Amino acid sequence: MAATVKLGKENGIAEVLLNRPEAFNAFDQEMVVFLAETLTHLATDDSVSAIVISGEGKAFCAGGDLRSLLALPRGPAVGLYELAANFHQAITEIRRMKKPVIAAINGIAAGGGFSMALSFDFRAMAQSAVLRQAYTSNGLSIDGGGTFTLPRIVGLARALEIIAFDKPISSEQALTWGLVTKVVQDGQALEEAHRMALELAKGSLHSFGRCKELITNSFNTAFEAQIGLERSTLSCCADHPDGKEGLRAFVEKRKPVFTGRSN
Repeated sequence: MAATVKLGKENGIAEVLLNRPEAFNAFDQEMVVFLAETLTHLATDDSVSAIVISGEGKAFCAGGDLRSLLALPRGPAVGLYELAANFHQAITEIRRMKKPVIAAINGIAAGGGFSMALSFDFRAMAQSAVLRQAYTSNGLSIDGGGTFTLPRIVGLARALEIIAFDKPISSEQALTWGLVTKVVQDGQALEEAHRMALELAKGSLHSFGRCKELITNSFNTAFEAQIGLERSTLSCCADHPDGKEGLRAFVEKRKPVFTGRSN
């Protein structure tokens, strides 16, 4: 049986491919378990500077495999509850990882695939690819962190519009609404995601990771507590080899050479 998640590494960039092309990379329990385990491993792999995630074949991810869930003896409600546990672990790993995580949206991203795409730090989208919320059209509520990330990206009113009407979102509209970072020609999303990853890897991964952590936590932190965290994190960064190198490079009017470490 072919692996439902494929992993490759080159030049410090990890490439993770969802590998159920015959099902448009809809995820079942096996896939989300492998995905969560893979992301947990990559988070602590010092040889990896950034992660690119895409789908094998024509789709990015069509969400949960509803056909298999309906066939479960215990019923879809129990199946979805169990599936969401591992899916949410994968989403949490993406948001808590101190390395850049980039989606290469090569085709349809719907349901859980849509929510997962929103959890990434950056998203490169193929011109003909489509985003679709999809949950509510199937009588379901959004999961995968979508109710958290969507209104923070597009605002409350737009998020409710996307949820209520569930219209397919073109790449052009996705870019206008800030749902993706860049739109590229078909067949180039993965290449663009790798280019972004390599560019990010040249910067201070420690600085990026600490800023990502601050932003992720900011939604649940009061203002005075947040600026207190900013103060201590700023001091911590200045004491890190990357911070010391960056400050020296600024004074010496040269480009800094960072460690390439996220911790």
